Amino acid sequence: MDTRRLLRTSGTLAATAALLISAAVSGGAAPSAAASGRAQDGVPTALRPYYEQKLSWHACAGKRPGFECATLRAPLDYARPSAGEDLKLAVSRKKATGPGKHLGSLMVNPGGPGGSAITFLQGYAAAVYPAPVRARYDMVAMDPRGVAASEPVTCLSDADMDAYTKVDATPDDDREVSELTAAFKKFAGACAARSGKLLRHVSTVEAARDMDVFRAALGDDKLHYVGASYGTFLGATYAGLFPSRVGRLVLDGALDPSLGAEEVNRDQTAGFQTAFASFAADCARHEDCPIEGGGRAEVAGARLKSFFARLDRRPVPTGKSRELTESLATTGVISAMYDEAAWPLLRKALRTAQHGDGALLLRLSDAYYERNERGVYTNLMPANSAVNCLDLPPAFHGPDGVRRALADFEKASPALGTSFAWAALSCGYWPVPAVGAPHRITAPGAAPILVVGTTRDPATPYRWARALAAQLSSGRLLTYDGDGHTAYNRGSACVDSAINDYLLTTTPPPASRKCS
Repeated sequence: MDTRRLLRTSGTLAATAALLISAAVSGGAAPSAAASGRAQDGVPTALRPYYEQKLSWHACAGKRPGFECATLRAPLDYARPSAGEDLKLAVSRKKATGPGKHLGSLMVNPGGPGGSAITFLQGYAAAVYPAPVRARYDMVAMDPRGVAASEPVTCLSDADMDAYTKVDATPDDDREVSELTAAFKKFAGACAARSGKLLRHVSTVEAARDMDVFRAALGDDKLHYVGASYGTFLGATYAGLFPSRVGRLVLDGALDPSLGAEEVNRDQTAGFQTAFASFAADCARHEDCPIEGGGRAEVAGARLKSFFARLDRRPVPTGKSRELTESLATTGVISAMYDEAAWPLLRKALRTAQHGDGALLLRLSDAYYERNERGVYTNLMPANSAVNCLDLPPAFHGPDGVRRALADFEKASPALGTSFAWAALSCGYWPVPAVGAPHRITAPGAAPILVVGTTRDPATPYRWARALAAQLSSGRLLTYDGDGHTAYNRGSACVDSAINDYLLTTTPPPASRKCS
């Protein structure tokens, strides 16, 4: 069930063989001028103990040769930093390998919200990012507050999560609507019961301020950063708060912070339809295509919708105790839209499911939800909801709002729109009111910021990248004409060379450069 608004980066998918899904992201409440400080020497007295802390680096647990780990202290509430309530945030680094002049630290974030930046660093970025970049930078990451190893938000048990993810997300009558809203309420109530006051302090603004504390603790005058998907909103928020501390910022798979939640969800629905059209055209070129429609997206979409309807009436077995329901199958399909490398697996998964074996589609769905083979979930979904629902007012406050919007969502994607529309209702039952709102980010005075957009990106539509680059006073747009979510280090030598040159020389590519 697509009950959260999730954005993911291709690095995680490359590491796990399938990415994830869903709709949207967020704004954020700007802190007071007195609290933020625009320059390093302008840090308020109450925050100096955090900015001046010394990190105690040590070897990371497990088999992580070359990586060091530490704990960063940050105030729970930046409006009351002297209250004595601190958060312990997990950080990690791998020092520059050389040769060449050391350029400082390069912070990475894979998106989500809710994705573990440390897992991304240790399992992907520090090994797979281009060697010249790793040679010149210490590669660093911090799990944002509420995420993974940094005071994680917790909600349902694993067994309850299994039940939650299979609830019918395309209700056909009032009874099914009641079941769906009850699931949303149960999820939100569990988060409130198990995570308490933390839920009020996991906004993107607070996470961006934690990044500045981390920058200072690393001894860097400027923040150098590569953020993907939701990580672009985190990086842009940082630039808006601390423009004078911006170094080299790459925002890949960008969000538009000026949009409200309903518009973001609807845009992303259309983005996944664009990706599905590309999949359908590719599928038609293979004899094993299970939704063959001559490459026409409308025909393939109708066949996919019929398949979902059959599962709604009768789920299929998977060889395990869990059946493949319509909701789980929908999640599995959307998960494969993040990377065209997953399309062959999706063809096979759809074909075998149509013949009564839902195991492969279930595997794609589980990858989306970060559920392992032992049935254990990461805190991705709780953190994702906690951040998104705090950052933006909900798209809908009740079922009537969804019903009024259904036609627009179904027009955006005939096969997937209903699921996306009902998913956008989840924040309507969140126990903590939103603190953020749609807003433009301009970051006046910041150094050049590189915004990267992919023309057929499902999760962050290309027009969002254009919008963010136009908002930022120093924004520079790099376009990748291709499929999949994000562009850096995904096979385009043109994209990679442009980003690498920027990171290594501070020179952004020419305005409106296009790559394929």
